[in-house]
Amino acid sequence: MTRWATLVIALLFSAVGIARYTDTAFGQTAGSDGWITLFDGKNLDQWQGDGTATYVIEDGAVTAKDKKDPKAIAYLVSKQSFKDFEIRAEFWVSDDANSGIFIRNSNPAHISTKAGYEANIFDTRPDPSLGTGALGPFAPASTVLKTGGKWNTYEITARGSKFTLVLNGVKTVDNAEDAKFSAAGPIALQFGEGTVKFRKVQIKPL
Repeated sequence: MTRWATLVIALLFSAVGIARYTDTAFGQTAGSDGWITLFDGKNLDQWQGDGTATYVIEDGAVTAKDKKDPKAIAYLVSKQSFKDFEIRAEFWVSDDANSGIFIRNSNPAHISTKAGYEANIFDTRPDPSLGTGALGPFAPASTVLKTGGKWNTYEITARGSKFTLVLNGVKTVDNAEDAKFSAAGPIALQFGEGTVKFRKVQIKPL
């Protein structure tokens, strides 16, 4: 192999390494406490829509408007994938809302509980144990809470195959275990039925 060929190959590997680092580090400046802000109420730089709605920021919160199909479920999907982490997210929903926070989905183009996990927000689900506070598709909520008409805080921990959910300070899923889906994936905010707003979303890699 000539010296020029060796140099070209070295440069290519260097470029790939820089690209991977840039992709991983983009927008992920952690604070002294380790938390990374994915949504601060000002912009959606860390997110991409799925094409089903227009996402607007009003009064520091993001919501979905102008759905192409009024019955469609819209998603904002993080540009980054995460493995083990804690999430803190503030949300406001109407009483009739259907929403959720999806994690570890293996296919960002098709978010669902057939490809990942959902911290559910669904006060009017016929089976309330699988509604708000549950981790779909496998862990019911130990305490059924209502979240309509007020701001709420979800805390989601995913470490290996174990998951814990805390809603407004109440632990609704405690160290439930499942390894059906991918060990890493993006975060997705769901805008289903009713009015759904997210105000602050932070993540701490573990």
